[in-house]
Amino acid sequence: MKRIVVIEDNPDNRLLLRAILEDRFIIEEYETGTDGLAGVERDGADLVLCDVSLPGIDGVEVVRRLKTNPATGRIPVVALTAHAMDGDRDRFLAAGFDDYLTKPIVDEQLLFDVIDRLAGGGGG
Repeated sequence: MKRIVVIEDNPDNRLLLRAILEDRFIIEEYETGTDGLAGVERDGADLVLCDVSLPGIDGVEVVRRLKTNPATGRIPVVALTAHAMDGDRDRFLAAGFDDYLTKPIVDEQLLFDVIDRLAGGGGG
C-alpha cells in the first residue's frame, strides 16, 4: 500500500484527508513543516500533500528542502492551499511542487487522479 504524508496544520483538513484516503493508502500526518520534513526524511513517502501556509517553515520551504535532498528529491509533493488567485498555481509549480490542489477538497476524484498520476495509484 502506498504511503502518503500529509503536512497540514488544520486538524479539520487532516481529518477530511484521512477520511478520503485511509481506505486506499497508509496516511502519516504532521502539523508543522519542520515535523513533516523530518518524517519524510526519516521514513520516506510515495507522495506528500503539503499545506502552503504552515507555522514555522512554510510549504514552499518544505518542498525546496525535499527537492534539494538526494534522498527525497524524487518524492512528488502536491501543494494544498486555499490560495486560488490567478497565478498561484504557476507560482507554486515554479517553487517546486509537482501539482496543486485547492482547499477545501470538494472533488475527491481530482485528488485521486493527482495521486494516481504522481504516485502510481493506491496499491493495496
